Amino acid sequence: MTRSTNGRTIRLRRRGGIRRRGAAPFRGQPKVVALGGGMGLSASLAALRRITGDLTAVVTVADDGGSSGRLREELGVLPPGDLRKALAALCGDDDWGQTWSRVIQHRFASHGDLHGHAVGNLLIVALWEQLGDHVQALDLVGRLLGAQGRVLPMSAVPLELTADVRGLDPADPGGMQVVRGQANVALTPGEVVGVHLVPGDPPAVPEAVAAVLEADWVILGPGSWFSSVIPHLLVPELRDALTVTRARRVLSLNLAPQPGETEGFSPQRHVEVLARHAPKLTFDVVLADTAAVPDRKRLLAAAERLGASVEFAAVAAPGSAHRHDPELLAAAYDRIFRMHGRIGPWR
Repeated sequence: MTRSTNGRTIRLRRRGGIRRRGAAPFRGQPKVVALGGGMGLSASLAALRRITGDLTAVVTVADDGGSSGRLREELGVLPPGDLRKALAALCGDDDWGQTWSRVIQHRFASHGDLHGHAVGNLLIVALWEQLGDHVQALDLVGRLLGAQGRVLPMSAVPLELTADVRGLDPADPGGMQVVRGQANVALTPGEVVGVHLVPGDPPAVPEAVAAVLEADWVILGPGSWFSSVIPHLLVPELRDALTVTRARRVLSLNLAPQPGETEGFSPQRHVEVLARHAPKLTFDVVLADTAAVPDRKRLLAAAERLGASVEFAAVAAPGSAHRHDPELLAAAYDRIFRMHGRIGPWR
């Protein structure tokens, strides 16, 4: 059967999910899809655009805080903030790219309704209203910015993130409660056990599914684990595409636990909770920062259960334990692509 959205059609199987399609043979460079949201995805994109010109970002759309949350509530639109950040990360290093990157990231400071809104958020929403097409509007913004890649939302409907959290009540440390909203989940003081999306069966953007199926490489992470990374696995069509694609899959780990949602998590625990949310999904490589893994044996064991090897690399920015260096991360991705790719080199 087929599903059509705004005139775009993707073929599905009535049973068993998405029809398997092989990745196209490598040409001069790998075709890469990166999934995530926020600053983690931005770091990955800033690295990947240095090594491939065939790059697609698939971005979570559950944000409900700040400027995005206000626009979502007032206008009923997708939250544009993470999409804006991805577009900014894909801007080139020339004057044009860097100027537009700064412009769309600029936030107004005022005593009125514009306070806190990012220019790029308003631009994206204006084009959505003008064109009535999420993908076409984002492509148009990308052309304006000279973005070195494409940005797609993972779903065309605004999503609410909920989390099952243990220990929110000090009087009942083992008790479970539900926390609603991405902003609240990211800052929860309890232990996040699992996350869900509302609605529970959201449609994927067909172009995002097609990009995953046609990719040579798929990168998941880094980023806020429960609020930006795992949500992609909760969109059934996207999860099915990630499971059946013949692309090589890389799980890119964070440099450190995030205060709130992953407080105290080891690298291997990040792998384990992701596997619980998508037990059929396997990976080829887990990328971890050399200095961020105190127990390599346990991470290797967790990765092996996903079918993956572990690539250790120094990817943190000098003097920072929480920020990726785009050049170092690009070198790590490039090495993985060459060592684990079916065909290479590409250049």
